[in-house]
Order: sequence, then structure tokens, then C-alpha cells
Amino acid sequence: MTDPAQIVKVRLRVEGMDCASCATKIENALVRVPGVTDVAVSVPGGTVTVSHDGTVLKEKIRYPISALGYAVTGSEEVGAKHVGHDHGDEKSAPEEESGHSHVHDHGPTAKSWWQTSKGDLTIASGTAVAVAFALGKAFPAAEQWAFLLAMMVGLIPIARRAISAAMAGTPFSIEMLMTIAAVGAVFIGATEEAATVVFLFLIGELLEGVAASRARASIQDLTKLVPKTARLEDGDGQVREVEADTLTVGAMIQVRPGDRIPADGVIVSGESSIDEAPVTGESTPVRKGRGENLFAGTVNGDGLLKVRVTAAAADNTIARVVKLVEEAQESKAPTERFIDRFSRFYTPGVVVVAALVAVVPPLLFGGAWSGWIYKGLAILLIGCPCALVISTPAAIAASLSAGARRGLLLKGGAVLEQIGKITVACFDKTGTLTAGKPQVTDIIGFGRSEEDVLRFAAALESGSSHPLATAILSRAAEQQIWVPPTSNAGAIGGKGVQATVEGIKVFLGSPKAAAELAAVTPDQDTRIAALNDEGKTVALLVLDDRLAGAIAMRDEARPDAKQGLKLLSDAGIRTVMLTGDNRRTANAIGQQLGIDVEAELLPEDKQRIVGKFQKAGWSVAKIGDGINDAPALAAADVGIAMGGGTDVALETADAAVLHGRVSDVAAMVDLSKRTMTNIRQNITVALGLKAIFLVTTVVGMTGLWPAILADTGATVLVTLNALRLLRPPYNPLTEGPGH
Repeated sequence: MTDPAQIVKVRLRVEGMDCASCATKIENALVRVPGVTDVAVSVPGGTVTVSHDGTVLKEKIRYPISALGYAVTGSEEVGAKHVGHDHGDEKSAPEEESGHSHVHDHGPTAKSWWQTSKGDLTIASGTAVAVAFALGKAFPAAEQWAFLLAMMVGLIPIARRAISAAMAGTPFSIEMLMTIAAVGAVFIGATEEAATVVFLFLIGELLEGVAASRARASIQDLTKLVPKTARLEDGDGQVREVEADTLTVGAMIQVRPGDRIPADGVIVSGESSIDEAPVTGESTPVRKGRGENLFAGTVNGDGLLKVRVTAAAADNTIARVVKLVEEAQESKAPTERFIDRFSRFYTPGVVVVAALVAVVPPLLFGGAWSGWIYKGLAILLIGCPCALVISTPAAIAASLSAGARRGLLLKGGAVLEQIGKITVACFDKTGTLTAGKPQVTDIIGFGRSEEDVLRFAAALESGSSHPLATAILSRAAEQQIWVPPTSNAGAIGGKGVQATVEGIKVFLGSPKAAAELAAVTPDQDTRIAALNDEGKTVALLVLDDRLAGAIAMRDEARPDAKQGLKLLSDAGIRTVMLTGDNRRTANAIGQQLGIDVEAELLPEDKQRIVGKFQKAGWSVAKIGDGINDAPALAAADVGIAMGGGTDVALETADAAVLHGRVSDVAAMVDLSKRTMTNIRQNITVALGLKAIFLVTTVVGMTGLWPAILADTGATVLVTLNALRLLRPPYNPLTEGPGH
């Protein structure tokens, strides 16, 4: 038995793979290779991930794929698989190689459809059919032979693929059904119709390819957001232009106004508005300054920035998002797994029905052999499950891509399906419902103006990086208050800070420490207590032994938190705050947001409450920062990490909200529900068309060419319907009611 810790995973990029039968053929071929333990195929992503015991050479993996007529255009080794961890880190860069595509170049990637070998084959087949039609009109005696030759132009490559697939473990491929139907039609004299059906089949495959590559491009387009070059600052302050993918962690770069940011980084100096819409979907530019994080691919607005690079090109936010989406597309949703199992019985069952339709009426009821064989051949074509099998993964892939472009990362179809079923959402407070950093909420003067109180307080806090000091300095900068210099500055442990400012002895600290230096009147004490009751931290300012004012601070709710929670409530989802913060502060925020509160909780308490909800029959989503909420995130039906693109936010939970908006949780729920509706529509179209054409074929109303339209046409319709999910939905937070 293979040790799971020794399993090696290799991801291959495969060109020409764009339908469900492609995935089935490749999977069946690779699982027969000795040493291969698992195969995950992502048709939308154009990738095949093979897990093996470490003894399998790359050539042994590539050969079965090439033999089926696909081109392996690159490969990369994925980190070793560990128990309980389904996705590893990349250990090597993609290795580009040239692959021979034979004839199965379904969908274009960078090329237009007419530039591909599949496009060439479709054009050749169509031309041959047109020539045969003209020859048949001019020389009726040669008509049958002309259409036979025209049919062979398209059928020979199809038959080769059918034989390769059968030898690799997929006898009931669409190519095999197509070959049997076309050859059978020739034997009963329907040569013209056989040639037409082959041509329609090739058109259908080409359309599938076009639709599949459009879905594939939607997520790959993200990689084009990162500029090719960067302005690297050397140690002596000189700036030179270099390739962006050569930047290393710690490198210093300059980003000019209007430029795209070439790498993830932290602002070292400068301040600017950053347009993050391309990466996170944030509708308005965000003002950022020293110490704040930047994403590669976002746009610098109006200021020159000096940035320290924090991630190499292969590990920047966009690269990780693309990688996570590709991995997610390889994991199957419960609905998809059910349909896969169903199709394994469905296709052989239809083949048996086709055989019975062809044989039973002539044998038992004296029907005409040619007529019933013709109907049986048509039913063979109707029986291909392509449209049914692609109905779910096409919709899920489109949703995962659409979500990623809005900063909603979901790790697979199972997660996407489950999020739409949640009935209670448990939120952490700090950094999730709130911004995670305190802000000045109240400035009160006791005999001094509010401006004076803020000016003296900012003077004492100058140079400090403490969160409360940062809040005071930010407020002073916001109000453009001049901060005077200090002398004899010092901190009093556990009490506050003191200094001499403008010849005045100044102290800023806790109410208890301030009361030791200056008298506090009952009225002042009442006002301070009221601020504390609102969950605010209060610092008192003392000037020359007289109480001069108070500054209250609190970690305030995110701007969209109240609306985001309301969207969840409107969707019938209960919302609860689970926090380790003190009850007074938690209740103040909870009352402001209209959310149930459970406070003063340890991590194990949060996990216990999640379990209690589950035992009561609720489907639970836990939303937190991905670190101290790890036990509860793991216990919940869906764990959603709120973060700004950090490794923890992207790797810990089942899903991640890249931009940290509370409303994005509701957007995930909406995306899930729209996806499941789309899947139900797709299944209805796929099975409905087949049922209609099955009946019309048996009663003699339709024949071979409508049968092939029932298959390829349904596949194209299903794929195009899934692509509708790529369009962003109406957003009540950013769009007016008349939008």
C-alpha cells in the first residue's frame, strides 16, 4: 500500500480538452498506468493532475494523453500530498514543451478557431460535403460514392480517436457512437445523411471548443493584469527597468501614478489612492499609505510610491488566486459526482435500447430492417451523455472564475454547492465585522477646545506605532492639525505617556491614572462611564494637573457590515457574532449592527457553539480571520476566511473573501444559489432535448442529423448557459435601484 506522504502530484496543461468525454477518456487512460493513484481532470481549466507513487516517469503520463489526440503543452510538479491537506504548494515552475495535437484540437486557446487543426478538419469536411452535393447533382450515378468519400474525410480521424479511447478503457465514447452510426448509415444506403452528420458533429465539437476556451480565458485573463516590467531601485537610489517576474522578496520598487503595481508589496514611503477593482472588485479606489499592503495588478492613482516586494511573481496574489481556482475546478461537487455515476450506466443503457430498437421490431413484428436500423443508429447518437456530464462542471467553473474576479475564492464545487445551503452565519468580531484597528470616535474638551485636546494628544503619541496612538495621529492628520514638538517625553508603564509641550506638562493615559494627577468631577465621570458603556476605550488628557479633555476610541464596524448582515437576514440566514472580546464592547457593536452576540469566548468555545448549531439541524458557516478561529472554521460546514490576500486567508478555510467585505459573504450565497439554478436548467436542457428526440426518432419524425444536433447542440446550449454566470450580478451596495 502506498504511503500517502510519498504521493507525488504532477499537473499537466492539456490543449484540445473541452468536453466531458475528453475528461472521461483521459481519466480512464491514466488510471490504467501502473503507479498512478489518482487523476483529477479540469476541463474548464485545461489541466490534468496526476497523483502517483513516485515511480512513474513523466513520459509514461504524457503518452496516453497524446495517444488520444491531445497536446500536453506544459507540466509542473505540485507539492507532496499530506494527509488532510488536499492542495500543496508549487515546487517547480511550469515546464513548457511542444506537443503534437493529432486531430483533437477542440478549442482554441490563443488561436482563432480557423487556425486550429480541428478548424481545418471541419472546413475540409464541409468543403467535401459541398463538393459531393455538387457532383451528385451533376453526375447522379456518382452521388453515393462522392458522399462516401466526403464522409471519410471527417470520419477517419474520428474513428482513430474512437479506437484509441476504446483501447484506453473508454469503449462508449462519443467518437465510437459516431463511428458506428456513420458506418451503419452507409450500409443501409443513407450515405448522404452519414456525411452530413459527420460534418455537423465536427461543427458541434468546434463550437464546444470555442465556448470552453471562453470560460477558460475568464480566469486566465487575471494573469494579464500584472505588468511585464517594474522600476527597480538599487541600493544607491538609482532606478532601472527590469522584468517583473525577476523581482525577489525584499526588492525595492518605484510605482509611478497611473502605473499598474507589478508585485505584491508593502508601501515604504508615499501615499496614493489605489484602484483595486481588477483584483478584488472594490468599486471605489482605496487610500493607502506607509505600511499598508498592495496587490499585484492593482493601479496606482495619484502618488509616487516606494514599495518593498513581499512575494515573487509565482506567489503573488493573482498567481495564487489562479492556482486556487484551477485546483477548485478539479474537485467535484456532489451533484457532479452523482451525474458522473449516472452517466456510466446511462450510455450503455442507451446502447442497449438502440440495439433493441434496431432488432426487435423486424424480428418480432415484421418491421423493415433498414428503417428500424436507421432509428437505432439515431438513438445511438442521442445517447451520448456529453451535455449531461458537462452541465454541472461548466456552471461550477464559470462561477468559480466569476467569484475569483470579484475576490470571492471558493475551493471547489462542493464548497460552492454547500454555501447556498447555509442557515446560520457565525462571524468573528475583530477584523471581520470590524476593521481590526481602533478609530477615534469622540473628542471631548473639559475647559479646552477639541482641537487643543487632539493637538496635545497627537504630540505625545508622535513616533509611536501603538494602535491607539496610530488612531489619534490619523485623526490629527485627517483634520490637518499641526502637531507641536515635545521634550522630556517618556512612558509610564501601564498608565500612559507624558511630555512637555509648549512649556506645559502633559499626560495622556487611562482614567484611573489620570485621576491620580487631576480631579475628576462627577459630571465628567458620568460622561466617561457612558463612553465605556458604548464599548469605547477612553484616554484622558491632563495639562498641568488639570483635566483638559477625553479621547474615546473603538474598533468600529466595517462600512458595509450592517448592510451585509441585512442581505444575509433577507436571504433567511441567521447571523451570530462569536467573539473573545469583553461583553460590553461586543454588545455595543452587536446592537449597532443588529446581530446576536456571544462574547468572552475562547477558541474552543466558538467550536462548541458551532457544533451546537449543527446538532440542532442548522447548516453553519463560520467567518473569521483564519488564525485564532481555526478550530471553529474547521468544525463548520463552510469555513470562510476574511483577509487581504494573505497566505492564511487563502489557504486555511474552505473559502476566502479577498477584500474583507462582510457583504461578500452574501454575494457568495447568491453565487451558489444562482449556480445551482443554472445547473438545474442545464440538466433539464440536456435530458429534455434527448427525451424529445428519442420519442420523435422512434415514431419516425426525425433522423440522424437531428439526433446529432440533440447531442452537440445541447452541449453548446448548456455551456453557453453556464457562461452567463460570468456576468456580474446586480450589487445593491454599489448600484442604484434603477441600474
